Formats: sequence, C-alpha cells, structure tokens
Amino acid sequence: MRFKLITVLLLLLSVGGFAQGAFKIVPLGVLGGIDESNMSAYMVAPAGSNNYICMDAGTLHYGIEQAIKNKVFTIPAEQVLKKYIKGYFISHPHLDHISGLIINSPDDSTKNIYAFADCINTIKTHYFTWTSWANFANEGEAPQLKKYTYQVLKPGEETDAANTTLKVTAFPLSHSNLTSTAFLIKSNNNYLLYLGDTGPDEVEKGHNLQALWQAIAPLIKNHQLKGMMIEVSFPDEQPDKTLFGHFTPKWLMTEMTGLSKLTGADALKNFNLVITHVKPPQVNINKLKAQLKAENKFGFNLVFPVQGKELDF
Repeated sequence: MRFKLITVLLLLLSVGGFAQGAFKIVPLGVLGGIDESNMSAYMVAPAGSNNYICMDAGTLHYGIEQAIKNKVFTIPAEQVLKKYIKGYFISHPHLDHISGLIINSPDDSTKNIYAFADCINTIKTHYFTWTSWANFANEGEAPQLKKYTYQVLKPGEETDAANTTLKVTAFPLSHSNLTSTAFLIKSNNNYLLYLGDTGPDEVEKGHNLQALWQAIAPLIKNHQLKGMMIEVSFPDEQPDKTLFGHFTPKWLMTEMTGLSKLTGADALKNFNLVITHVKPPQVNINKLKAQLKAENKFGFNLVFPVQGKELDF
C-alpha cells in the first residue's frame, strides 16, 4: 500500500498534479514614498535559483537585511547584493525607484542596468555624475568607473537578463509627465508581470494599458502568467486631478474590467494580483486595502507584499 501511494505521488508530480511554483519574489521595498527604508524594489528569480534580477531599486540594503532576518537568505547582505542580484530593471528614474541602486553602488559588483533610453539618459545625466555622486557606469561623465553597463530596452523586444535564465520584455506605461515601464519576465514557459508606476488609461489619456492587456491576455487564458505586480497608491477618495499617474482601487478594477473582456472573467478568478507602491500614512493604506477587497468582483487572489518576506508563484 505504501509503495502504491508513493507511486501515485510521483506520478502526480510528473504530470503537474501539484502546483509547482515558477518564480520566487523577495520584496526589498513595498511602499510608495516617505519611508526611505522601504521603497519599491523586488528581487525575482526562477524557482530553485539564486540568480535574481531586481525590478526597480528604491531600497536595497535594508530590504536585504529584512529578508535575512526572515531566513530568506543565509549569506551576508553584502554578498546578496554582489552575488545574487545579477542586474537591475528600472521602470522609471524617480528617486523612490532608484535611490537604493545609487547609494549602494560603491559596494556593488559589476552588472547591467536595463531601462528605456530616456530613463538611462536621466540616470546618466542626473545621478551618475561627478557632481551629484560618482559615475559608476560605462557612459557619461569622465572618468567612467564602468561598474554598471547600460542596456537600452526597446518596447516589445525580448531581452536576455545576463547571468540568469530569465528573459524580459518591456512595455511603455504612462506615468503623468514621463514614461514608465512594465516588465514581462519569462522563465521557461512561465511568466510574471511587474508594472512600474502608472495610472488608468482614461486619466492618463492614452492606450498603453490596453495594449499591455492585449499582450498578456493569451498568457492568462493559458495559465502561463503566474501573477501581476501592479501599483495602487491612493484610496478611492483621491481626486483624479491629483493622482499624478497612479491608481486607486476603483481605477484598478476599472482596468481589470477591460482586461476581463479579453480573457473572460473566469480566467481572473484566483489570479495572483500583487499590490505594490501603497503610499503612507497607514490609515490610507488600511483604507485602500479594504476598498480593494470590497471591489474585488473578479475574485483575484489579492496579495499585499511585506518587506523581506518571500512570495512564490
């Protein structure tokens, strides 16, 4: 009887009878401002690997320390920074998404910075200069220390993330007065979507999200997209005129209604929707969480990440 049970378990595992995680995500920072120790940054790796890419880099060292306290990593923080993070994918150059990268650059190892051309130009001309910091990159003001190499992304083109098995496709997003980025991360035939700051198409007067939903809808219907990481910065009481390229629960669910028209509502039930970039004060965060739960008509698995606690999808 015991032999038969073991055989059945092995068979179920071999044919996918049990859910197998495709990605592990380590949130290094989850907030959308004011707390410099907890700003947007997420390490992402395939399950079973320690070769991570970092989606944005608002907070690095403190977030890694919190992950070590939670036993996510067993090596010192400086080694996680140097050995585990293989590259940075920066959605846009606002400080709450890049300051950790700048501050930690003297102690980092050689790796790539991936972003759209306008984002890289801002990093090159405003941050890695010899008047604001030091030029740790391979372009810009001399002398160039060449620790980081800029890799310019093109919309819709798949890029290999160096020293990992991951591939990433970038899509433009509207974020008030500048371009932000969504990164579609591929591991084998599995995908994860990370969105930098953005707001609803109707308020942003564009169609970037609609184009993104069209691109990912087949992946959702085929159960290949394991989760979506998307911001909700303010509760519903925030006026549209002061959203500045951000979401409220109401507007997020409006966009999800548009997505459901491409996927069918049933495909969204229990889909992992990771809510990022929530803005303090805590009373507003509590309010937007309650609103999201109340407005969750599609039955998403709403996930509110905690700094330093691993997620597995």
